[in-house]
Parts: sequence; structure tokens; C-alpha cells
Amino acid sequence: MRNLPATDQWENNKISGLNVHFALLLITFGGVSKLTTEGKTFDTPPPFKPTELFVLIQKKPCIARSDCLSLQPIQSQEYGGQTKRYFPRLFVYHVQLSKKRNRKMGLFIKKPFEALLAEANASGSKSLKRVLGPWSLVALGVGVIIGAGLFSITGTVAAGYTGPAITLSFAIAALGCCFAGLCYAEFASMIPVAGSAYTYSYATMGELIAWIIGWDLVLEYTVAATTVSISWSRYLVVFLEGLNIHLPQALTACPWDGGIVNIPAFLIVVLMSIFLIRGTEGSSIFNGIVVFLKVSVIAFFVVLGWKYINADNYTPYIPANTGTLGEYGISGVLRGAAIVFFAFLGFDAVSTAAQETKNPKRNMPIGILVSLLVCTVLYMLFAHVMTGVAHYSDFAGQQGIAPVAVAIDHMGHADATGVIHPDYPWLNRAIVLAILFGYCSVIMVTLLGQSRVFLSMSRDGLLPPFFSKIHEKYRTPAHSNLLFMVIVGGLAAFVPARVAGEMTSIGTLFAFTLVCAAVLIVRKSMPDVHRAFKTPFVPTVPILGILTCLCMMLFLPADTWIRLVLWMLIGLNVYACYGVKHSKLEHNVKRRKGLTILNMTGIALSVLSVITGLWHQQTVGWEEDKTLLAISFVFAFTHCAFYMVRIWKQTSEKKK
Repeated sequence: MRNLPATDQWENNKISGLNVHFALLLITFGGVSKLTTEGKTFDTPPPFKPTELFVLIQKKPCIARSDCLSLQPIQSQEYGGQTKRYFPRLFVYHVQLSKKRNRKMGLFIKKPFEALLAEANASGSKSLKRVLGPWSLVALGVGVIIGAGLFSITGTVAAGYTGPAITLSFAIAALGCCFAGLCYAEFASMIPVAGSAYTYSYATMGELIAWIIGWDLVLEYTVAATTVSISWSRYLVVFLEGLNIHLPQALTACPWDGGIVNIPAFLIVVLMSIFLIRGTEGSSIFNGIVVFLKVSVIAFFVVLGWKYINADNYTPYIPANTGTLGEYGISGVLRGAAIVFFAFLGFDAVSTAAQETKNPKRNMPIGILVSLLVCTVLYMLFAHVMTGVAHYSDFAGQQGIAPVAVAIDHMGHADATGVIHPDYPWLNRAIVLAILFGYCSVIMVTLLGQSRVFLSMSRDGLLPPFFSKIHEKYRTPAHSNLLFMVIVGGLAAFVPARVAGEMTSIGTLFAFTLVCAAVLIVRKSMPDVHRAFKTPFVPTVPILGILTCLCMMLFLPADTWIRLVLWMLIGLNVYACYGVKHSKLEHNVKRRKGLTILNMTGIALSVLSVITGLWHQQTVGWEEDKTLLAISFVFAFTHCAFYMVRIWKQTSEKKK
């Protein structure tokens, strides 16, 4: 059992604010006829003295899974004032009511709320340094939101799925983000601990669900950083071409985009990772400067570009569907909303920095909601101007990953031959340069988010302790930063931007769905825990958030679902082979309850791998390349065999 701080909340001889699994047992020398707590009522003090209680503890050690009340002394203190008249001297003890159902929680064991608060209040050289205020958090959120969507995938989505109606896609995505953001804000004020949705799920839905969402968050941040790094590389090429410097395509694009390796994308990941290792405070200052620069550039782009809007470019506003689900029409708008959803990743990244925030219960909701509001307005204005200045078809192909450059080239007047000559040729280079700096903050915040999730999972024993070590000088998780520098850098060098962007969206939507569901659960399981911010209109808001996110997930391409399922299978393997045995909540427990559910989940994901593989092949045509289908089948059969063997071994052990 953990040592937990005693409560000082007294009113009419009652104790309030205690978790349902915990109470305070007070041993007094007299003056008390009845003691009432939220968990239990004692008509008279126990019939033994504090000295006898210590003997009892020695004879029956405090084990969380014992069949009796576990008593552990915390502190002895004198109370003055009015309290002293009723309680002359109080000996305060921590009591855990060890019920049979609690000791068999197994893989669905929940992290005690008191432990989360203790982690949030930790200090010293092995803890993260609290340096972020409310406006630093807003800048953090705006820094990652503005850039990932506006400057990278906006053009690609408009050209391939929505046409000018991309503004509607942003509005739909923002609606889902609003629901999820309100839920995130409640959790961030209630559980101000690094780890974001992972930590929230651990406290409300149990360890297995927390692992699934944590592993999903790692995917989300990894591919988000990859997408933006690739787009940064493309903008760098455009900027250097304006200076008459031409980089070879073989070194600035992945094999699927006509190159060999994307070296600029790899290098920017390395640079931002080194910056993060040096410390969050310096990173925050840099991020604030870059955010101011990006917002200024966007405002300038919108104001300047408004006069170049050609109303004909908005006709038709929603292009007719091509006959394929998701290619224009209403289904295209919904698919577009699902893809650009990851552009609102910022407020999710804000919640991962809770342990580096001053007064997180007040400042986290401010950072989340204000950054979401600011960016939603900027997104819609920007998309409207972009698709008005240039026809949506002009953003097709490789140019679509740098849509701002395309739009600025259309801010001019056409000559007799119809060729447009930009009125501000210098503007393109200036804005592209600002975008290059702005992308640095996006990459930095997403890299920060994934390292903090790994930090939380490692502290809980679900990953090796290597990832939770804090650098003594910089007080940052340097090992996690180095790991993701290699992984994200490699992906940025060899993976196309479209694939990475779609993977980010499905990971983000899945995470938001679980956070909305967790609010419904925590309102029932933890009704008395103090919240600086409460999600309004519960259960309506969380339910609408769940439905909105699930709806957008269904409109994502089938190959995106394949990659999600394969990633979750890999994560389940890690948890089954390491996390189950090393979890700090049930460390060294040989047979944890819930292993059957874990194994059945593995088999279910294997079946889903086959289904998504067939769905994808049916969508693209059976005459097309079958690589993804083959991979999904190999993963399905090998993992199905692996988890069936685990079930057989588990059954054999029970018979023994």
C-alpha cells in the first residue's frame, strides 16, 4: 500500500472527499461517541490503543490482497481550534477495505485516484519541472494545431475528397473536437498527470483499456510528427527553388513519391528531438515566438488573399460524387472531416504536459479550450480563402502537400494566354519561410506528446523503466526522446505523407472516443472528486462526441483500418509478454484475472485483420496489388495461433 496524505477536510465531526476504496480510521483517547466517514460509520472507537494497533500491523502485514482490513500508520498530529475540543489528540491511519472483488480486478484494475494525485504533486530531481502557465499552454496548443492541418493536408483533402466544401469538413471536425475537448478539459482539471487519454483511461476503465489507448496515442503522435516532417521537407524544396537552389528529388522524397530517401524530413526530426532533450522551458519560449509568427502569417494571408477570391472556384461547392464512396459528394465531405481531424491534435497534446504545468487544475482547461476555439476560426477562414484563390483541382499531386505555396502563386492577374503572374512573388518565399519555422513547433509538440505517454506507461510498469528515467541535468525523458527520434525520423524518410496523415486521423478519433466514454464512467465511479471544470450537459455531450468520432472513423479508407489493426496487434503482444507481468498495481502476480479476455481480444483483432484486408481489396479492386491483403492475412493467422496457444496453456495451468 502507498502512503497517502491525510485529509484536513472536517465538518461537523465528518470526513469528506475520500475515495470509495479508502477511509481514515481515527484512534482517539476519548471525546468521540460516533465517527462518520463516507465509507464507514464507527459508533465507538476501536477497543484497542495505538500501541496495540502497531502490534496488530506487525502480526498481520499490510497487503492489498489480504482478507482483512489493512492498516498502515501515516502520521500523528495535534489539532487546534474548534477541532481540538472534540478531538484532543488524533492518530491518523490509512485504511484500505480489501474486498474480494477488489483483489481480483486483474487486467481491469484501476489506478487509484490518490496515486495519481501523488504523482501529480511529485517534486525533486526525478520529476518533471513545472514551467508552463495558461498562455504557454494556449501557445502550445495553437502551435501544434496551426500547421499540421493548414499547411500540409488541406490541399490534398480539397483536391481528392471535398472540393471547396473543405470548410464544411473543418466545421464537422471542429464539432467533434468541441465535444472531445470539453471531456478532455474535465479530466485535465481532475487528473493533472502526464499521459493524456492513457492516464484518464487507467483511472476509469482499467489497465487493459488504458494500455490499448496508450498504444494508440503513441501511433497518433508518431505519424503526426511524420506527416508534418514530410510536409516541412516539401516546403523547404519550394523555398530553395525560389532562391534558384534545386535539391535532387531522390533525396527529398520517399520511394513511393519518386525518390529514394527524404533526408530533410529526417534531419528536422533529429533537430527538434535534440531541442526537446535540452528542456521544456526553452522549448516553450521558442514555441511561443513561432506561434506568434504563424498566427501573423495566417492573418496576413487571409486579409491579402480575400481580394483575389474568384467566386467561380466555389462552383460547385460540393462536387458530385464520382461513384466511389468518399470521393466528393457528402461522403467526401465526411471523409475529409475524418482526415483533417488530426489537425486539431493540439489540445490533446496540451493535456500530456500536465506535470510540467503550474496550477494544472485551472490552467489545463484554459489551454485546451482556448487553443481549440482560436484554431477553429483560423482554419475555416484559411480554407475559404485558399479554395477561392485557386481551383481545388490545382492542389492535386505532389503540390498538394504545400497548399499555401500554390495559393500564393494564384494571387495575381492572368495575361492574354491565361497564365497567372503573382502580384507578390516575394510573399511566397516570406510565408514559406514562416511556415518552415512554424512546422518546427508542430513537430516539437508532437514529439513531446509521445515521449510523455511512454513516460507514464513506463512509470506504471507496462514498459521497461528505461523509458521513465529523467535526465538529471535537463529533467526530461531523454531516452524516450532518443527512441522516437530514430523511429519518427525513419518513417519521415521512407513513408508517403498521405499514409501518415490518414493514420494520424484514425488514431486521434479512437483516442477521443474513449475519452468521451470515460467521462460517462467517471461521473458514476468518482462523483465526489473535485473538478475545477465540469463537462456541461452530461451525458449528451460525451455521447455526441462518441457518435461523431465513430462516424468519421467509418469514412476513412480501408487501408487505414488495416494499419490500425496491425499496430494494435503489435501493442497487445508487448502488453501480453511484458506489461501483464510487470504492472506495478499487481506486480509479480502469477495468474492475473482477465487473461482470457486479453487472449480473446487478440483473436478478435486477428479476425478483424482479415475483414479489413478483404474490405480494402474489394474497394481497390481484385486486380490491383494484393500486398496489404497478404500482410493482413499473415498477421491474422500468426496472431490467432499465438493467442490460441496462450489460451491452451492457461487452461492447462488451471487444471493443475
